[in-house]
Amino acid sequence: MNRRITAIATNTFREAVRDRVLYNLIIFALIMIGASLLLGQITIGVQRQLLINLGLTSISVFGVLIAIFIGIGLVSKEIDKRTLYTVLTRPVQRWEFILGKFFGLVLTLIVNAGFMTVGFFIALLYLMRGLQPADAYILVAIYFILLQFMIVTSLALLFSSFSTPIESAVMTFAFFVVGSFSSDLHAFAQASTGLTHYTVTVMSYLVPNFSALNVIASVAQAKPVAAGLVLMNTLYVLGYAGAAVCAASLIFHKRSMK
Repeated sequence: MNRRITAIATNTFREAVRDRVLYNLIIFALIMIGASLLLGQITIGVQRQLLINLGLTSISVFGVLIAIFIGIGLVSKEIDKRTLYTVLTRPVQRWEFILGKFFGLVLTLIVNAGFMTVGFFIALLYLMRGLQPADAYILVAIYFILLQFMIVTSLALLFSSFSTPIESAVMTFAFFVVGSFSSDLHAFAQASTGLTHYTVTVMSYLVPNFSALNVIASVAQAKPVAAGLVLMNTLYVLGYAGAAVCAASLIFHKRSMK
């Protein structure tokens, strides 16, 4: 990564911290403390599953919301403040600006998720009075959640490169919701016929496959995640997010700033 992209990414991370984004950590900490106290009254075997489901779902929801609401403003905010014009008068290519913004927000989400992961494991340690080997699978689920953040961030950047923040938020959220049911969409496409079959098939491949990135229920039941799935999901997300960022860069390159 060149120095210009690194500088934009670092500045984006600092802006996100200044916007008090990481304050959601306080809410997450309160959720974990409250859950630990409440689940302490339940049967031991069920405690672990409920805490993992609650903790990982919270990490995912908080991260996706941050990715959407910060991601949609990464371009428009710079235009409104007219700071974008100052940046582009320097030897900075527009694709470098988009890439720097993408990496800056992804870094913010990784740091945010890292703190929440620490808080989650403290709650798990307190509730179960220790950790077990199967708890290592939780780290794989969190890795998949980070991959989800990469896709959501790339989509927010893509939509914000040609639409208003509100439209970008709606489209990104719609892709996230539909993508969360992508396995059902594939099943419906196979069961349908005619024009519906072709339309749903195209949609099922267009929206991101968030279903494959959700293994929270499996790890909550101490089931391992196959190494092949980790590799396939990593390659899939790199390809999907890479294509979305490239499309955002191309659209932003053609966009008139007058």
